[in-house]
Amino acid sequence: MPSTSQPRPRRTRLTPEREGELYEAVLTLLREGGYDALTMEGVAARSRSSKATLYRQWGTKPRLVAEALRHHRPFGLDNLDTGSLRGDLIELVGRIGRAKKDFEVLGTVAYAARQDEELAAALHAALVQPMVDVLRAMTDRAVARGEVAPDAPALPLLPHLLMGAQVGRKLVDRREPDAGFLTCFVDAVVLPALTQT
Repeated sequence: MPSTSQPRPRRTRLTPEREGELYEAVLTLLREGGYDALTMEGVAARSRSSKATLYRQWGTKPRLVAEALRHHRPFGLDNLDTGSLRGDLIELVGRIGRAKKDFEVLGTVAYAARQDEELAAALHAALVQPMVDVLRAMTDRAVARGEVAPDAPALPLLPHLLMGAQVGRKLVDRREPDAGFLTCFVDAVVLPALTQT
């Protein structure tokens, strides 16, 4: 019996431009009313498409929202190989810190995911896992270069450290996790944790 837990692959009849228009409609509606107020009917009306198209392409509201956020991720994850672990991390947190677009929308959706397991799973697949994969590639290179011991206790905690710093900055200081703060965090917390002997 085939597993029903795996997401079904999306059909790709839409052009990239049309997908972009639909994703922009999703983000606009999220900004206007939040996740709970967003409906497939509303997205269809705003984007001048049919509900059938939305359901055929994405299946559910959580998957559509997660893909819209992934498509409009406010910072890129590509070309993050500077030749050193510190260089890679500083480049990544610089991109995160310079990105202001739609972090509030992401926060609103993340809050909704606490009560919606399907949304939580879709966000994890579209946004969290790609970040974890990039960080794992960074640390694998660092281990191969001898910068970090392969059994360093903090290695599996790197995603938690970086994502925690972003959330913590907003909660503790009521300020955005800008590039300066995140660079300081990398130098004062992340690198010492990864390289302690």
